[in-house]
Amino acid sequence: MRSLIDRLRGVERDIVQQPEGDGPYYEPQGNEIGIFEAAWRKRLPVMLKGPTGCGKTRFLEHMAHRLGRPLVSVACHEDLTSADLVGRFLLEGESTVWQDGPLTRAVKAGAICYLDEIVEARTDSTVIIHPLTDHRRRLPLEKRGLEIEAHEDFLLVISYNPGYQTVLKDLKPSTKQRFVAISFQYPDADTEARIVCTEVAGLDADVARRLVAVAGQARALKDHGLDEASSTRSLVYAGSLITAGLSPLEAGEAALVSPVTDDLDLAQALREIIKAHFRA
Repeated sequence: MRSLIDRLRGVERDIVQQPEGDGPYYEPQGNEIGIFEAAWRKRLPVMLKGPTGCGKTRFLEHMAHRLGRPLVSVACHEDLTSADLVGRFLLEGESTVWQDGPLTRAVKAGAICYLDEIVEARTDSTVIIHPLTDHRRRLPLEKRGLEIEAHEDFLLVISYNPGYQTVLKDLKPSTKQRFVAISFQYPDADTEARIVCTEVAGLDADVARRLVAVAGQARALKDHGLDEASSTRSLVYAGSLITAGLSPLEAGEAALVSPVTDDLDLAQALREIIKAHFRA
């Protein structure tokens, strides 16, 4: 079990005001921007569904900037308690003082609160958000005997990877049905190549297309023993390593092979895919 200090440090990135300018780059795949904006206008909680590294977090950063709202992100994990989210009493000298958690601060400030990979959190952490996801829009602070009414601009967003669902780790239907869901998949090849080129300054467009082709074949192995598919994020990492001076084979090994499998046969199959696309 991690210490309280470690949990408090690792759980949150506090309220982040959106910078000026165009904001985080994002390539739409469908009408996800329109759906999110409609949910925002009605203050409906949103669930982002999709595999790891497909752009869910980037999409939300883009939308927070687009809507001009501050963003609070919480990385959920198995030790995350409701107190980590709403707050707790802490010792200060000889007295105790209340310290708001990231969810409480977002509720008060009218921020977008993003609970990333909500399925990883403990059950009591997910139950605490229920009153914020219906007409009540209230957050109970049981230890203080209070209920806080959410700021009119507050919005709750969670992310969920259906590929990780198990008997022990899955969202209850009663929780899922409280959200408007937007589903994400990896982009089509042309869009993904543009994303990689945009994210990696100086990367040759042909190299980006080859990396995307590698990912397309590698993802087919997910039904044949590979636990995690090559993500768009991993392609950006591979492209970055190439522009830093590594060969495509070295970059592919470091970003597309070693992180996703320890199985010798699967690793070799991935290496052969990379070699086939980057053979001189």
